[in-house]
Amino acid sequence: MSQGPPTPPDLSQLPPDVRRAVEQQMAALQAEREARQAEREARQTAEAEAAELKAYTEKLENLVKEFERAKFGRSSEKLDADQGELAFEDIETAIGTAEAEHEEKQAEGGNDGEQTAGGGKNKRSKGGSGKARRLPKHLPKDEEHLEPEDTQCPCGCGQMKKIGETRSRRLDITPTQYRIKETVQPRYACPHGNAGVTQAKAPAHLIEGGLPTEALIASIIVAKYSEHMPLYRQAQVFERQGIPVTRSMMADWLGRSSYHAAPVVDRMGELIKQSSKLFMDETTAPVLDPGRGRTKTGYFWALARDDRPWNGPDPPGVVFHYRPGRGGYHAEEILENFNGILQTDGYQGYRGLAEESRTGGAPLTLAKCWIHARRELIKATPKSGSPIADGLLKRIAGLYEIEAEIRGCDPEHRRAVRQARSKPVVEEIGTWVDEQHRRLSPKSEMAKALAYILRHWDGLCVFLDDGRVEMDSNPIENAIRPAPLNRKNALFAGHDEGGSRWGIWASLIGTCKLNGVDPYAYLKATLEALAAGHPQSRLDELMPWNFRQDASGSD
Repeated sequence: MSQGPPTPPDLSQLPPDVRRAVEQQMAALQAEREARQAEREARQTAEAEAAELKAYTEKLENLVKEFERAKFGRSSEKLDADQGELAFEDIETAIGTAEAEHEEKQAEGGNDGEQTAGGGKNKRSKGGSGKARRLPKHLPKDEEHLEPEDTQCPCGCGQMKKIGETRSRRLDITPTQYRIKETVQPRYACPHGNAGVTQAKAPAHLIEGGLPTEALIASIIVAKYSEHMPLYRQAQVFERQGIPVTRSMMADWLGRSSYHAAPVVDRMGELIKQSSKLFMDETTAPVLDPGRGRTKTGYFWALARDDRPWNGPDPPGVVFHYRPGRGGYHAEEILENFNGILQTDGYQGYRGLAEESRTGGAPLTLAKCWIHARRELIKATPKSGSPIADGLLKRIAGLYEIEAEIRGCDPEHRRAVRQARSKPVVEEIGTWVDEQHRRLSPKSEMAKALAYILRHWDGLCVFLDDGRVEMDSNPIENAIRPAPLNRKNALFAGHDEGGSRWGIWASLIGTCKLNGVDPYAYLKATLEALAAGHPQSRLDELMPWNFRQDASGSD
């Protein structure tokens, strides 16, 4: 038969001194039990926090590894620039989510603030998004004053006195506001009717009698060719605000503006070709072919100058030329009257430029790209790895470490360092590639990659003897990146002429970006200058690198 819990003794029956001793003992036991319980709860809390911190750390480590693989791994070589940016932003977003979740869990239990709809509490974030940022002074500022509910002093002395304030800044936005610009031209006449009427002349407009200001045209151009927003989507934005601006109207404005801006781009191309060292690359530009009911493949040929790595005197610039094909004769035509060094990838269409039979000038020196050679190696490397590829990639990485040290130095110093340090490495690579190529089967992928290097070996060595030459054609690849993104958003150009117009605006916007110039501010000022009749003899003043914006500091 089971027995119940023991009946507590009746302390009242005990002598006073014994009762006090028993009560003290029981109190001590109770305090010990409470201390052990508190210790148990503290240990459980610490273990839970440690487990949460471990999970958070592992999650961040995995995301960081994904980011590094996307940016530096072999698979990154297979991604185009836009896919790479998409991978980076999604991984960075996931990291931000993990940090916010971790901060929220840390705040739980330690903050008595009111719970919000998002599951968090009214608590300032400790994350990177909450850090102070230097914002431009030209931005308008709206102040929001938050006063305490009660400013009566608790001691009863009356109203409290303001002794200071705390200010915090966040970046806000007001949706784009279109407005009407109405020009008023008063007419004046003699009150006695003895003279004629006088009136100020109407200002010149790029599109006479048209609806848009030059500022509106510039914003449409930037939205289409820099932010990659096709005209039909921009028309949807106008429609939402009840503004009667259609896609066809904007297309007409851009066509007329292109006509006026074309001489500026032509002149920019002439100035760039006066340099002695340029980059060139080409990328596809799908163009609608109405006769066949589908698209055909046109090409943007980009010609760029970027002398910043060796402190050259000329500002950077890029000009996009649309051509209906990829034949080498297009490059010869575009490069007419250019003489010097041309840095390109391994496309065979450039070979004619280095031959004595070149018609547009003297034979060019063709410098080739080590990044393309590296890509061929990575593409030929099996999943199990390759000692040949690993050895070559390690040596090429060593060359780039040297380049990082001398970037921004004068050509003479760059050449001297390359002769002393890079040349022995390059010679070792050449010997090793030749030996490995001889022993591999010609049909193997690695043999083809090594053959690519050997085929372009003279061009790959040009940088050793000229401090102005880069190891790769990355500057032109960076300049040409917006074209594929615009191609993906707009799908295709409607006509070969559309491709040519595309090249005009891509050239001006691309050169603005290379020179740290705001494309909108430049295009607005340039279109206004063209509307006012800027003389053809002074087109050099309208080059993007000569544009000076109003200085605006940061606060």
